[in-house]
Amino acid sequence: MSLTNIKVKSAKPGIKPDGTPTDKRYKLTDGKGLYLEVAPKGGKWWRFKYRFAGKEKRLSLGVYPEISLKEARDRRDELRKQVANGLDPSYVRKAEKVSEAGLESFEHVAREWHSKFRSNWTEGHAARTLTRIEKDVFPWLGKRNITEITAPELLQVLNRVEKRGAFETAHRINQICGQIFRYAIATSRAERDLSTDLKGALTPTRVKHHASITDLNQVGELLRAIDSYTGSSITALALRLSPLLFVRPGELRQAEWLEIDLIGKEWRIPAEKMKMRELHIVPLSKQAISLLNELQPLTGKSKYLFPSIRTITRPMSNNTINASLRRLGYTKEQMTAHGFRSMASTILNEKGWNRDVIERQLAHAERDSVRAAYNYADYIEERKKMMQYWADLLDELKLDIKH
Repeated sequence: MSLTNIKVKSAKPGIKPDGTPTDKRYKLTDGKGLYLEVAPKGGKWWRFKYRFAGKEKRLSLGVYPEISLKEARDRRDELRKQVANGLDPSYVRKAEKVSEAGLESFEHVAREWHSKFRSNWTEGHAARTLTRIEKDVFPWLGKRNITEITAPELLQVLNRVEKRGAFETAHRINQICGQIFRYAIATSRAERDLSTDLKGALTPTRVKHHASITDLNQVGELLRAIDSYTGSSITALALRLSPLLFVRPGELRQAEWLEIDLIGKEWRIPAEKMKMRELHIVPLSKQAISLLNELQPLTGKSKYLFPSIRTITRPMSNNTINASLRRLGYTKEQMTAHGFRSMASTILNEKGWNRDVIERQLAHAERDSVRAAYNYADYIEERKKMMQYWADLLDELKLDIKH
């Protein structure tokens, strides 16, 4: 039931509306996320509760009676519009507090950019991105007018990060700043992207490749070792599916039975689970179908193909496959869960398969002018043939048939 002015005015500290004594805060709900919080010592605060990016959040709307019921509802309605437009009210409020350079401050533009695009990212990526600029950029450049910042000043900020030995992080922060500058250009608050001026000014970083086995004889040995795994039956099946499907480890462990079409012989991974945020199809070979049929009696009543050993409401740990490879005697320098992708890519390229078909199956979204038109069904018939070829090849390698 909605509040009235009389209910708000008559709310007493220490006594709930039903007359029950309490020494704690209590709240009176108005609706659509608005409620009045009454403190034991008499203070009354308006609060707004909402959900954004799957998380419940709260904002203060002011103190009663300075803010009336009508004013609180007006503020709530404005915040609900922000949520409906894909903006997080708490982010908008933080940006509004940056006052020295107004709407043109680096922090304001950065928070606006982050709020606008975070729904396209994974929760982890969104959190890491914000933490990096809050920790390493805002303290020095946050309140500066974005048009007044110079390349040497940005470099000085990044050099502080490098002094910690975090060379890769410095490069990533420069990339983030570049995105912010380009957003500022698009919204008429800056004229150029300073990050491009720093090319060659940061300490180079080595590209880290995931350890992988690509020698055909060693691949056969690995597959035989996997077949000999004596741990959990569910983990064993995840291990055996890993080389057949060569998806990212996170995509495999979070696979849901609703995504699997055993009749149509394909696995459709929703866009929100993919790194590039695009729906992805994994054609299922006869061997993959066989393993999934073996897995279904074990976990078919669960949401996930590979549920956690602690609770079926969550997928298995992100370290399960790597831990299983270590148990088989493979070090992290020899083979990783992610390495099954490199294995497939290298060998399939060597076997003469079309590079575009391989890249599409790997869900590598290249965005140059030639390859910008990807969609989830590109090369699907060739990909079906390739995935069956790959499964047959793995069987032959396991049997030590020479190639």
